[in-house]
Amino acid sequence: MVGQASVRGARGTRTIRAAISRGAGHPLSIETLEIDEPHDDEVLVRIVASGICHTDIDCCDAGSSGAVVLGHEGAGVVVEVGRAVKGMKRGDHVVMSYQSCGRCAACTEGRPADCKDFWRLNFGFERLDGTNAYAANDVRGHFFGQSSFATHALATERNIVKVDKALPLALLAPLGCGLQTGAGTVMNSLGVKVDQSIAIFGVGAVGLAAVMAARIVGASPIIAIDVRPRRLALARELGATHAIDNCKAEVGTRIARITGNGVDYVVEGTGDVALTRMGRELLSPGGRMALLSGGMEAELPGGRKVVSVIEGDAVPQHFIPSLIKLWQRGDFPFDRLIRFYGFADINRAIADAKRGRTIKPVLRMGEPD
Repeated sequence: MVGQASVRGARGTRTIRAAISRGAGHPLSIETLEIDEPHDDEVLVRIVASGICHTDIDCCDAGSSGAVVLGHEGAGVVVEVGRAVKGMKRGDHVVMSYQSCGRCAACTEGRPADCKDFWRLNFGFERLDGTNAYAANDVRGHFFGQSSFATHALATERNIVKVDKALPLALLAPLGCGLQTGAGTVMNSLGVKVDQSIAIFGVGAVGLAAVMAARIVGASPIIAIDVRPRRLALARELGATHAIDNCKAEVGTRIARITGNGVDYVVEGTGDVALTRMGRELLSPGGRMALLSGGMEAELPGGRKVVSVIEGDAVPQHFIPSLIKLWQRGDFPFDRLIRFYGFADINRAIADAKRGRTIKPVLRMGEPD
């Protein structure tokens, strides 16, 4: 198991361990790095655990120019606080989420997922001022404002959520992106109501979060579509009223038979072009389809609408605590999706996720909570 201890490096730096992605086709390598001390608006977090999201896996598969530190579902303990930080202190337990600037019109209006600098802050591998805390190593970080595949990560008050110290930090880690996206798409982006029908294409971690959220809001029927029988069985246990194996059934015909016509809402999380087209065709008049893997938004005849959703339009500091409360009540049992791995087993965890052996892998970084 990879140790957590970090030491002071050269002036203004700290020595940490991090998993480095060095290009498509290469396994991640855990290496020792120097990371800068926090800027005035940053905190340094000792990472207890980090979820592995399909966005991380996609970035590993696609590769990037140069070496990078991925990871964007971190949870840990604050160990250093910048001088301008007011709402955090050493010892606070936090869950980390996506980054936003806090200054643009969307951010000031409470819509950080629409931040004008969202792509640069989350996928640019640098701070908004262009600096990089990992520059001394010829490595880039700041992925989603955190780069949590490491023993320590820098973040700001914009992308961390303080949580009760009595809660299990390692379990909470994946709330920062995938689970927030799935549940938020149903509750926030689409605003699904009681007795409205919904079809969810792809029931991995994000889709299963959407299933649980649909049950919470009282949607009916809730139709899960996937190619993996184990996931479909779990979807039924977590709230789906119907499950369709896309390898064995004509999906459009089955859904029409279940609903009597079309569906009010579709959540498309697979990125499959054929399923996206099918989802559009299945929408009832006035229905809406959410694309979670990117895609073209569209206004369709009959008041139908296709929208592209980022992070479930969630404000992490409000939505993550609400998901924790739902979990504590037994209404959002996301713990059933999780399998834990040691940090040193990061490549096995990624392989298991790609093969469908694990729904939601979560890395433990060494020390207990």
